[in-house]
Amino acid sequence: MKKRSNTQERVSRMYRASLTPYSIWSLLFILVPLIFVAYYAFTDNSFAFTTENIARFFTATSQVTAEDGSISEIHTYLLIFWRSLKLAIISTVICLIIGYPIAYIISRASTKVQKNIITFLMIPMWMNFLIRTYAWMTILQDAGIINGFLNALHLGRIHIIGTESAVVIGMVYDYLPYMILPIYSILAKLDNRLLEAARDLGCNGFSAIRRVVFPLSLPGVISGITMVLIPSISTFYISQKLGNGKFYLIGDAIESQYTANNLHFAAAIAFILMIILLVGMAVMRHFTNKRVNGGI
Repeated sequence: MKKRSNTQERVSRMYRASLTPYSIWSLLFILVPLIFVAYYAFTDNSFAFTTENIARFFTATSQVTAEDGSISEIHTYLLIFWRSLKLAIISTVICLIIGYPIAYIISRASTKVQKNIITFLMIPMWMNFLIRTYAWMTILQDAGIINGFLNALHLGRIHIIGTESAVVIGMVYDYLPYMILPIYSILAKLDNRLLEAARDLGCNGFSAIRRVVFPLSLPGVISGITMVLIPSISTFYISQKLGNGKFYLIGDAIESQYTANNLHFAAAIAFILMIILLVGMAVMRHFTNKRVNGGI
């Protein structure tokens, strides 16, 4: 008994030791930067405590001129945040609609086919983010591939660059693998006997997916939503290039304040965005866990 206890204690020490590098990495590159962001958000240029930067995000206004010449006043950063959230939600929903069936198809394939498809799925991610974005600029611009194809078919031209559609396309293309992989990782471990039992109880294919597969895959869905929504809502490079600089998102606001050396207000925007996302994810996980565990 004593020998067994010593073995368990040694294994426990080895386990804790194996976590040390990750703990140090998390401390240096996750926790410490977040502390600095919070510190800058609640201080002014003389590093005295203030809530002015936080309040400015909610109260700052600007005037815009409509096409008819009328002038209206808007809450600048609240409008930017709403625009960012809207495009991020649209991109996330599209990624989920496209990614879930793909993940399910991959999980039902043979092991060899799964490995090949996952490899093909990851190949674009091996390329630099900048190169992928410029590639879509070439495809979507007025003289790009799409309009060249339409001209060849005598179908006219379309103008995509400078629209929200181009920004959404860029987000979906860049972040779709982050939706597919978490869902696939859950579906690949799903016991086939559960589907057989569902069919024996009278479920057809779609009903089995809706009643059995989807509820069990919710942890993967939530992970995918998190991994797509967060970078989508805070992106700035995609909006600058594919949006032709006409769509000012919250990531652009943070970057512009940083380049203007307004570090404290940039940190305040980042801090508020982080809190909103954390609260949203916590609420989503709460209701998801209740459903997975059989709650109401």
